[in-house]
Amino acid sequence: MPYRKTPSEIRRLEAAREHLVTCATAVVAEVGWAQASVTAVADSAGISAGSVYQHFPSKAALAVEVFRRAAGREVEVLGEVLDGEGDPVDRLARGIEVFARRALENRGLAYALLAAPAEAAVGAERLAFRRRYRALFAEVVRQGMAAGLLPAQNGEITAAALTGAIGEVLVDPLGAPSGQTPDELLAELTVMALRCAGAPADRGTSEEP
Repeated sequence: MPYRKTPSEIRRLEAAREHLVTCATAVVAEVGWAQASVTAVADSAGISAGSVYQHFPSKAALAVEVFRRAAGREVEVLGEVLDGEGDPVDRLARGIEVFARRALENRGLAYALLAAPAEAAVGAERLAFRRRYRALFAEVVRQGMAAGLLPAQNGEITAAALTGAIGEVLVDPLGAPSGQTPDELLAELTVMALRCAGAPADRGTSEEP
């Protein structure tokens, strides 16, 4: 009969896989996708390069898992803010601020998720997650229109514009920080996004919870 792993073996393998993903995420944040070789990740995890392939069939598969985990967390946080308390415009402002602040607090990883050159498999994931961001923004824009706080518009187009503009504004500060302070950048980015949605730009923002 075929060999079956014991519960303790399964737990050990799952723990080793989680540790590997955590280490790979740290390596990507530090050196980017291109330099995050299997050897570099293995060294960070304290295992042999061959052991990596016990958990992932290829470097691309590991990279995709790293991207899904990290980007998925950002989508989750943004969704919680956009679906939180306050009117739609306030939530939109808070969502933009929280998203950008989290990016600026972990510049290496944020740059990897948003713009760093990557292989095709990661690029495909990046496009899929952009659609998820757009869906979140589109919903809060629709709520704003329904509440009479935003002018009539195509929410999907506005959401696409917001997603693209926020990412583009953040790319340069993430890759090569300028003299502008994070608070200054956040304020300007929020005003730009609110104007894009047709909302008053003087609604103010709140700190990340």
